[in-house]
Amino acid sequence: MLYGIGDLRVEDVEVPEVDAGEVLVRVKAATTCGTDLKILQRGYVEKVIKLPTIFGHEWAGDVVEVGEGLDWPRKGMRVRAGNSAPCLRCIMCRRGRYNLCENMIWLWGAYAEYIKVPAHMVLVNTQEVPQHVSYEEAAVAEPLACVLHGVEEAGVKLGDTVTIIGAGPIGLLHLLTVKKIGAEKTIIIDLVEERLSLAKRLGVDEAINAGKEDVVERVRQLTGGYGADVVIEAIGLPATWEQALNLVRKGGAVLEFGGCPPETEIKVDTELLHYGEVTVLGAFHATPLHFKKALNLIASRTIDVRPLITRKLRLKDIKEAFEILSTSKSEIKIAINP
Repeated sequence: MLYGIGDLRVEDVEVPEVDAGEVLVRVKAATTCGTDLKILQRGYVEKVIKLPTIFGHEWAGDVVEVGEGLDWPRKGMRVRAGNSAPCLRCIMCRRGRYNLCENMIWLWGAYAEYIKVPAHMVLVNTQEVPQHVSYEEAAVAEPLACVLHGVEEAGVKLGDTVTIIGAGPIGLLHLLTVKKIGAEKTIIIDLVEERLSLAKRLGVDEAINAGKEDVVERVRQLTGGYGADVVIEAIGLPATWEQALNLVRKGGAVLEFGGCPPETEIKVDTELLHYGEVTVLGAFHATPLHFKKALNLIASRTIDVRPLITRKLRLKDIKEAFEILSTSKSEIKIAINP
């Protein structure tokens, strides 16, 4: 359980009781995420998660109790649920921008033996996990859903050159996704050799260690002097947000995907936007359709997320998991198994 910023504890809590339309799931695996680390270190948007609380939001498990009035899912079914469900009624939902819903329902609490899925989320954003898909793989559907949304927003196309800043789990999921779309050349940038080595095993065309090379110069060399068609920032720092703007070609797009600390700013060269016609955009979260697509891509192994699970720990060792994440940037995803 999380009892404030930096205060992580493991405690016994009551098993949630389900009401009509709700389901109770025994969590079989919950993966770690950069967002969870941000929550622990600096909190998060208060309307999304309020402390103290049980946290964790990438998970999969078995249905153990079904509330009155439901004929799906059934007891014993393997499921995963998105950590959000749009209201379907607000102005953003009516415009099809479900990820920006004004009345979003959020679900946290995956770092526990049981999690209760609200009735609206059961209807809007819960999926059955196929038998051949591990719980750990199914849990990764949440970050992959967010990546799918971002790649769609950036407009990555067949034959594009795509540069990704950051070879953590989000950067690597972007790599796997743009390669399946048909990117002609992929370039990834990081400071950690272990992460760059994993990116190479996953098929990246060029890996750049930002601590050893001039990133801008190297990307220009690899793109005939022009820059990448699409640049994706997958770290969440103002410095790398600004760096991304120096790596894109005229008429290209920059996707600022990583969430920066609150109240931070970046500087943008107005000539880049005006004369270079560069598109700069952000991408937040995902829609229920992206969650469904993500699980389907994982189940078909079109996107194989298994190499991203680098370690498995028990729930009682969750403090160790976050100590590893905060001190060892070579770790990608740690699966927490209650």
